[in-house]
Amino acid sequence: METKRTGRQTVFLPSQPSVLAAACAGGKKEGEGPLRNSFDLLSSDSRFEAASWEKSESAMLSQCYLAACEKASVSPGDVQYVLAGDLLNQCVGSAYAMRGCGAPYLGLYAACSTMAEGLGLAAMLIDGGFCDTAAAATSSHFCASERQYRFPLPYGNQRTPTAQRTVTGAGAMILSMDGPGPYITGVTTGIITDVGIKDMANMGAAMAPAAYDTLTAHFRDTGRTPEYYDAIVTGDLGVLGSELLRELFSRDGIDLGLRHMDCGRLIYYIEGQDVHSGGSGAGCSAAVLCGHFLSGMREGLWNRILFAATGALMSPTTNQQGESIPAICHAVSIENRRVTAWV
Repeated sequence: METKRTGRQTVFLPSQPSVLAAACAGGKKEGEGPLRNSFDLLSSDSRFEAASWEKSESAMLSQCYLAACEKASVSPGDVQYVLAGDLLNQCVGSAYAMRGCGAPYLGLYAACSTMAEGLGLAAMLIDGGFCDTAAAATSSHFCASERQYRFPLPYGNQRTPTAQRTVTGAGAMILSMDGPGPYITGVTTGIITDVGIKDMANMGAAMAPAAYDTLTAHFRDTGRTPEYYDAIVTGDLGVLGSELLRELFSRDGIDLGLRHMDCGRLIYYIEGQDVHSGGSGAGCSAAVLCGHFLSGMREGLWNRILFAATGALMSPTTNQQGESIPAICHAVSIENRRVTAWV
């Protein structure tokens, strides 16, 4: 059987599934940031009319998914696979969000890289002939994540300069075998990296090596160079992690230049909103991709994007046991035109 694999970690998708539609949602702070006009849904109090923060996250993701389906003119129950995930224990944010939608559901966990994993797997399911439509959806909520990973909000703990703020946000993207694009042309699956970082307030340092590893694998496997892409979009490395990624590539004699952009840096005014090293969370890259970048692609601002979301695969328990923080990055190539091969 002919393989679609190129190199060790990358697959080329001959059918190149199309993005039918996407939607994104955000909370109060996200609505005060520089990308506020790219959101389909914003909550003035981050509650989305729900009674608890966890229910708020589910409501946000549910509304986001329904908005994407409406844009795509697809009934929520007619999507043949929904791949969704979040940061909460047992991924209850997405499970409760999709409860009752009527579509076959696959729950995912890849921390803050979940949107890239879901998008890649959804495209592979379509390319493999297992379905005609599939959706990738991801969310995170600042208040729910703080309660789970750090301290209750009334505690008022101080943040270190390297700390990032979990984004209250969600993104949902509907893919189809046919459509006007943009198109998912390939997927590079990451390998877990661990450089020994144990500080939960320094996620950028833990995840930057994973982004470097996956991006390097993508360029090696495909024969492409960074210059091929109009934008190389990392998920939520933040200020520090982005600088570390640039430094890692500079050691190879590669200057990522202005084409490297990070969702965690874009979603907030770093100084004006007092977010220290920027944004993070599974909903960070999902919301920025489904809003800001997809709109830009359809307007012709970018024609080729390499979306490389990163995630820290730890938990409060492993951190309390003195474990280091393993990280992962998955990359998805998104292009306005279908291509016949890697170039």
